[in-house]
Amino acid sequence: MRALNRPSLAENAAEAIRGEILARRWGIGEKLPNEAALSSALAVSRGTVREAVRVLASQGILETRQGSGTYVLSTTGTSLSLATAKRAGLREQFEARLALDVEAARLAALRCAPVDVARLRALLAERGDYAGREKTAFVARDFAFHRAVIDTSRNSVLMGLYDFSSRLIAETIAATLEDDLPEPDMAAHRAIVDAIETGDPDRADAAVRRFMAPVLAALDKALLS
Repeated sequence: MRALNRPSLAENAAEAIRGEILARRWGIGEKLPNEAALSSALAVSRGTVREAVRVLASQGILETRQGSGTYVLSTTGTSLSLATAKRAGLREQFEARLALDVEAARLAALRCAPVDVARLRALLAERGDYAGREKTAFVARDFAFHRAVIDTSRNSVLMGLYDFSSRLIAETIAATLEDDLPEPDMAAHRAIVDAIETGDPDRADAAVRRFMAPVLAALDKALLS
């Protein structure tokens, strides 16, 4: 078994163990090596191995027997692969974000003042294009723009929900900066501001849905592959 790279060690460890099971290194009913041996083989900590085993047990692939060890229960498990499950979870995050963004944009179109539109355009200019710039700072600038759309809705509950979901929102923004999801460009962001400025809630609604559609389509394609 090969040593693992640093990112997502528990997930990588679980995938490595699952891969060995699929390759019939251990058959159904067979006992896995102990925690120390797996830790050494994968070049990760014993805590990481424990977490990986918990993940695979939750999927129905492994079974941990108290005082006996860990055994192979199935070669397929009862749930999606880690990568597929992660993409499914990400799609749900985007769906939740879309629900917030659409309603906020509709209300913003009805309630915006010229000063609000000016603020949105200023924040969008500060956001700029990603083009490989420092990721954390870019995510913060992009978040600030979308949070300003929420502010423009003048709905305190939506504002509170957005703040409560700030980590989720930031994760969806960061996900579009990876290679497998399209990043909504400046034109897509600008279209939201333009639609809000018209005062037409339906146009604002449609602009947000067009903004999110390529990302959702990419996630659907990945889930089917």
